[in-house]
Amino acid sequence: MLGALFLGVWAAGGDFSLSFTTASPSSPAAGTKGVATSDVISIADQPAGDTVVIGSVTVPSPGVWAAVREVRGDDLGNVLGAAWVSGPRTDVSVQLLRATEPGLSYAIEFYRDDGGKTFDLAADSVYVDFATGAPVITYFTTTP
Repeated sequence: MLGALFLGVWAAGGDFSLSFTTASPSSPAAGTKGVATSDVISIADQPAGDTVVIGSVTVPSPGVWAAVREVRGDDLGNVLGAAWVSGPRTDVSVQLLRATEPGLSYAIEFYRDDGGKTFDLAADSVYVDFATGAPVITYFTTTP
């Protein structure tokens, strides 16, 4: 069937090309400030410290792990802390194992629990937004 499609396009003299795209989160733009929002998460730039406060989270039951990650260039680095979030919530505090530093970029990335009820980066899978098919990752910057 696919061969017939190619043959038909070739015979018609049409231009036929296939293109594939993949969804990947874009890294934060240099110097961006303010509030990062989506239908799933909202977070404002905030002071450096040992806690990150997520403005709002809207996810279906049973919930997700909201992990705070370092940003290194275009890549996500170490996880500094994670908190379990279920249902729509506001002002979600995430306690960190190591404090954020002023003037750096960080990300919140969502993960589905593997059933262990503790955050495990190796076992828990990245949460994908059903509307977009992309991982839920939102960036913010720390202030002095």
